[in-house]
Amino acid sequence: MGRCDMSWTKPLERAANGERISAEEAAALFSAPLAALGAAADAVCRRMHPEPVRTFVIDRNINYTNICVSGCRFCAFYRPPGHPEGYVLSHDQVLRKVEEAVAQGATQILMQGGLHPDLPIEWFEELLSKIKQRFPVVLHSLSAPEIVHLAGISGLPTREALSRLKAAGLDSLPGGGAEILCDEVRRAVSPRKCTAEQWLEVMREARELGMRATATMMFGHIETMEQRVEHLLKVRALQDETGVFTAFIPWTFQPANTELGGEAVGPHDYLRTLAVSRLVLDNVPNIQASWVTQGAAIGQISLAFGANDLGSTMLEENVVRAAGVEFRMSAGELADLIRRAGFRPARRDTYYQQWEIWR
Repeated sequence: MGRCDMSWTKPLERAANGERISAEEAAALFSAPLAALGAAADAVCRRMHPEPVRTFVIDRNINYTNICVSGCRFCAFYRPPGHPEGYVLSHDQVLRKVEEAVAQGATQILMQGGLHPDLPIEWFEELLSKIKQRFPVVLHSLSAPEIVHLAGISGLPTREALSRLKAAGLDSLPGGGAEILCDEVRRAVSPRKCTAEQWLEVMREARELGMRATATMMFGHIETMEQRVEHLLKVRALQDETGVFTAFIPWTFQPANTELGGEAVGPHDYLRTLAVSRLVLDNVPNIQASWVTQGAAIGQISLAFGANDLGSTMLEENVVRAAGVEFRMSAGELADLIRRAGFRPARRDTYYQQWEIWR
């Protein structure tokens, strides 16, 4: 992976002071010592979130199908149409999962799946409506690639598809499917998935319809450091334009059982990229730690590297687990991690607006 030769000292000082940095300066940050980078990101985080509180949400990640025509080389979860291990959950099965999650305190449902060739928009409208009629949950569901795919097979513009799904109960879009927002990378790892511009356009249209979203970055595969920076700057630019993103979640590629293969990057690279994300994304209010891919210890350390949120309890998680990584934590365990990091734990809502402080 390429690295910028520019000195990191001045860019780090500027970013730590809250000044906006350029692409070249952001690339230079990857050469900074890890401790200095973490300290700067932590300073920015504490300035943006001065209260001694760090947050999490209780939710369930329901994968309604693993059948997918995208065939992404980094994914161990999907199965092609006709595969004997392919499945589609019935509406009743999804509703039972939501009921179980609500019984455990879930306020958010993160529902995502493969790009199924035969599930039209009406299937989703009916399901979303059923969930909303029965349960007081926020539907933070259906990633941008799913929206693009669903609009395509239903013969609709993406904005119209989004509008219909919102009317049926969709509240917020998760940031999945962003991978690296550079088409050179996307053509190599996910050539049948939406382009970088299509991903950004779905998020733009979501905001026009009054919705919110998160943004993600899956890194540590074939991308360069400069392409990670390109991704961050595209997120920052769209946030300047729309304010759509409530949070940013960087997470590492998990190579086991995937066509792409390779070696997983270590915690140093994860923490470095997390810190750079906090320093570059000066207009995204929340940075979420990926304990699901990194485990509890690194999740806790993330709270000193720019993250102010531990994400969700993930009462169910299948995609990362399919790549051989399985970390599980309850709400109580997440709260304890936050306490031992020196903060007060708080359960939040999807929009980071309502807190329930835990003792």
